[in-house]
Order: sequence, then structure tokens, then C-alpha cells
Amino acid sequence: MKLRIGKIPYANLFPIFYMLEKKCDCSTYEFVEGVPSLLNKMIRDGKIDVSPSSSIEYIRNPFLYQIIEGNSISSRGPIGSIFLFTKKDIHELNGNIVYVSSQSETSVALLNIILKKFYDIQCGIQVSQRPEDSGADAFLLIGDDALRYKAISNRQEAIGKNIDKHTIHGQLPIVSHQFVYDLGEIWYEKTGLPFVFALWIARKDMFDKREILNKFIKDLNKAKEIASKNLYEIARHSPMKEFMSEKEIVSYWRLIDYDLKAEHKKGLKLFERYLKEVDHVL
Repeated sequence: MKLRIGKIPYANLFPIFYMLEKKCDCSTYEFVEGVPSLLNKMIRDGKIDVSPSSSIEYIRNPFLYQIIEGNSISSRGPIGSIFLFTKKDIHELNGNIVYVSSQSETSVALLNIILKKFYDIQCGIQVSQRPEDSGADAFLLIGDDALRYKAISNRQEAIGKNIDKHTIHGQLPIVSHQFVYDLGEIWYEKTGLPFVFALWIARKDMFDKREILNKFIKDLNKAKEIASKNLYEIARHSPMKEFMSEKEIVSYWRLIDYDLKAEHKKGLKLFERYLKEVDHVL
């Protein structure tokens, strides 16, 4: 019997999974890879047992899950991989369509809160497979797509000339967007609290896997501790080296807060409250 563990293939969790698989006995674990929205559904449906999962999934279904204490993906300021790219100042976006990815419900919900609650702006939200291809005045990118797009945009700006959009890694088109907003940074500026993008959660009904789960929790804490002390070593093995330097990768990881303390839980509660106020229903 193996513990089925969701594995998000984003750079933000690469240090944890890298050290987990390198330093821990994973013979009783089965890793199931998927984007956050897919893993949310899988753990909800009982197809996996434990996962780093969008915070909105826990907020909607707390009766299904237990939180694995001490672990999250959070930020106390910029998160570095969840960006709103716009051709206009955010205050001028009222009435515009913002194109978003379907990969993360939490980031889209946070964007909705930021627009409506913090800036009193009404925008249409349109889900797209590739928001960056929409040609819209504003779009949201998350995870590795956001890192890649931002890195290539910065490179394009630095050399001061156009880059053929068809020759860039990942075939991502580069469009001139004068304004780039980090959602984690906006949240922290407006609330003074960390934003919890993802929690590590486990299904409550895993009665026959409790012993394996307890072992995994110890391994997870061990991997987090070792990873925090070896970021440059881990960066040498990161797929992100395709378009980011090791120094840039480590700088990104250092933006991320992997803890879950009382202050994080206050931020999570505030997010839940704002969700109800903005959407009226979770």
C-alpha cells in the first residue's frame, strides 16, 4: 500500500520535491503530477491522499481535509511567479477583460479580490489556455509560465530590441506590457498579512494509511529544512535554468515562505472572508 501524493511540477515546489526524493525513503510513496486545479479535483475525489493544494480548495471543503501543519506556499510581499501583465495602469482597467489561466483557482480568486475590493474595479474574467496569446490589455500568468514570460520580457527590455517570438523557449510570444503587478505584493501592501497560495493537505478518511502519512510528514519537514540550506545546489538541477540563471532561481525561491504559522492562518482567514464578501459564495 502506497501513499498517493500530488506533485505540482512548478519551480516553487522544486526544492521540496527534489530533496524529498533525494534524501528520504520514498518507496511507500506514489507521486502523481498535475497542475493545482487538477490535483485539487483529484484529492477531492479521493484519487490521491495528500497534496500541496490551492488554499481555496481547503477553504471550500475543510470537512474533507486535515492541514499538514508548518507547511505552505506563501509570501510576505512579492511571490515572483503570479503576475498581472497590463498595458494600462491597474486603476484604468475598469470594464476590461482580464484573461487568466485555468491552472490555479486561488490566484484567479485573489485577482478578483484585488480588483473589486482593493481598487473598486469591475473586470470580466475570461479563462484561456494561453492568456499571453489573447492580445488583451491585461492577462494573468502563474507559476512557471509567469516566470518564463517575465524573464524573457526582462531580457528583451535589457537588450533594447525585439526578439522573434517564434524562437523563444516555450514558444511564448512577448508583448509590450508597460505594467506588471505581483499579486502577492499587492495583498501584503493592502493587508499586512502573508498570503497563503497553497497548503499541504491530507484527506481525513485515510484510516488505513495513517502510519505512512505520519512518516511522510516527517519526511516533508526534513526535506523543507534541508532544501532551505542548499538552494544553490538544487538550482543547478532545476529545469528553470533554461531561461533563468542559478542566482535568479535562488532569488525567486527566497521570496517564497514555506512555513505555516499563526500569521499565515490570519491571512488565510482574511482571504476566506474577502471571498465571501466579493463572490457571496465559495
